[in-house]
Amino acid sequence: MTEHIEKIQTLISRFDKETLEALDKITVTKQFKKGEILLQQDEICRKSHLIVDGVARKFTYADKKEITTEFFFKDDIAISFKSYINQKPSKEVIECLTDVTVETVDYKVFETAKQKFPLLMEYDILLTELYIIWLEDRLFNFHALNATERYEELLKKSPEYFHHLKLTHIASYLGISLETLSRIRAKK
Repeated sequence: MTEHIEKIQTLISRFDKETLEALDKITVTKQFKKGEILLQQDEICRKSHLIVDGVARKFTYADKKEITTEFFFKDDIAISFKSYINQKPSKEVIECLTDVTVETVDYKVFETAKQKFPLLMEYDILLTELYIIWLEDRLFNFHALNATERYEELLKKSPEYFHHLKLTHIASYLGISLETLSRIRAKK
């Protein structure tokens, strides 16, 4: 993630004063409590939430079970990407697993700002590219790594928040049973 943050910071360092002020003006810092929902299923994702502090997760329902598809840690953008881009109802829920501080940007306001400040278009493209890289890594890890390796990768991502993740959520995210997760944890 560090290399991604560096790319974002490098781009932002090129922003002129007006672009920086515009980005600051459309960014709202908010706090959410543990258990609060950032996005409901069937709701249109109209905001992006940059996680400043805390942990959130994205999940969907399949066969009356929750399937965790993503965890959001510091510097991650909590978003239902397909819903946000298409402005269509989300198939997913985004839930705060801890108290969370986010920097929120409204979709329509950001779209308007991009028209006035072209560097924000570059920013948007960079964020999309970084999300695609994350998604490709996630798919690769899911198919090429064994369950223990996938668990270790998740643990490395944000060890300071790992204890906030429920075992059922971790098992679901890794695509393994709770029993398999217990065996992996017992070996550590």
